[in-house]
Amino acid sequence: MSEETENIQFQLTKELIEQVEQLIANKSDNELKELLDEFHHADIAEILDEIDLEEAMYVIKLLDSETTSDILMELDEDNREKVLRNLSAKEIAEEIEELDTDDAADIIAELPESRQQEVIAQIIDEEHKAEINELLAYDEDTAGGLMAKELVKVYDTWTVAGCLRRIRVQAEEVTRVHSVYVVNKQGKLVGRLSLKDLIVAKNEQKIADIYISSVDSVNVHDDVEVVAQVMAKYDLEAIPVVDGKQILLGRITIDDIVDVIKEEAEKDYQLAAGISQDVEADDSVWELTKARLPWLLIGMFGGLGAASIISGFTGAMLKYTELLLFIPLIQATAGNVGVQSSAIVVQGLANNTIKGKLLKRLLKEFSLGLVNGVAIALIVLLISHFGFKTSYLVSMTIGIALITVIIMAALIGTFVPIILDKRGVDPAIATGPFITTSNDIFGILIYFLIAKAILGF
Repeated sequence: MSEETENIQFQLTKELIEQVEQLIANKSDNELKELLDEFHHADIAEILDEIDLEEAMYVIKLLDSETTSDILMELDEDNREKVLRNLSAKEIAEEIEELDTDDAADIIAELPESRQQEVIAQIIDEEHKAEINELLAYDEDTAGGLMAKELVKVYDTWTVAGCLRRIRVQAEEVTRVHSVYVVNKQGKLVGRLSLKDLIVAKNEQKIADIYISSVDSVNVHDDVEVVAQVMAKYDLEAIPVVDGKQILLGRITIDDIVDVIKEEAEKDYQLAAGISQDVEADDSVWELTKARLPWLLIGMFGGLGAASIISGFTGAMLKYTELLLFIPLIQATAGNVGVQSSAIVVQGLANNTIKGKLLKRLLKEFSLGLVNGVAIALIVLLISHFGFKTSYLVSMTIGIALITVIIMAALIGTFVPIILDKRGVDPAIATGPFITTSNDIFGILIYFLIAKAILGF
């Protein structure tokens, strides 16, 4: 990073917040505008997230709609909801008029159903209104719910000269031109246009003679994860969206896909941690409890299951008290191995890199578990025999149990996510308490069964 770039990098400080609050308190509108003009709309949103709602509303109403519409999109979701609640339907419509259709539809979708139609009715631009209504009809987790209607398209029958004139008009409505899409007279996507080819072509040439027929696209009903995979695979900044008849409907840009990837990662992280709903630290105690309690209950019943197994071998533990010392080791090792295996598989499933047959994958995990199990078992065997002074037979029991438990945990950690994925269930759910709890129970059961077989109690 250059020194010049570092100098202009935004830093939210206590002093800056206090300065903004002071200007608001003094109603120094001109000074406040001059100060905020120095910052990007994302930086202003960060400032508004840190001040009181009343102060944030003062800034929102002070600045022009062209600026505040962009600020709204960058606000924290909870703060945006509060701001929208304090704006009239007409004021929200004025903000929406400045936004691209995809962002506008997102804002309206966040409103209560009773207010959505009120806001839409206040939108003056009839074409903008119709396009927003079209996007609202799609599921938010599909390409249609993510796409924007703004794009640059040309017909294959146009000449280069006519195409350039029309592109200039269309480009005024598009924030950033990533691609120029070519359609036929029926509106079907047939290719894309290279700006270089367009510039060097003769004015009288037809677009049909110079466009590139190879173009990646997604169906309007495709899941957003599919869209993300396609764009990541082909390093696309934007991708066109078509219907079942290949009619061009819109486009999805990389900034929207980055948001999708971030949201999916957060959701998977929460599932892996045993949180069943999308929650944030600032949510109410009731919301956080609903998200966490189900998996905590599963963990509790898992613990009770393990306790029940142990209670069935109390006689053995009275005779071989050393076995009790290594129960935490067996449980922790089984849980760690299971989570490691499932995390790798879940990541592979998310990246679409898990290939081949399930049996081959399980054999690989079996081999890996065997190698790791033998290495750990040898260390534990030496420590238990010479450190804890356990008998040779008991040390062998612990070592063999560890090898078996590690292999078992690796297989479960691999098998469960793949099966869940095949059944249409998010495999991330397998990486947390589910794997840990199941491996704890099976680990303890295997431990005592092996001890019974070797020690003969």
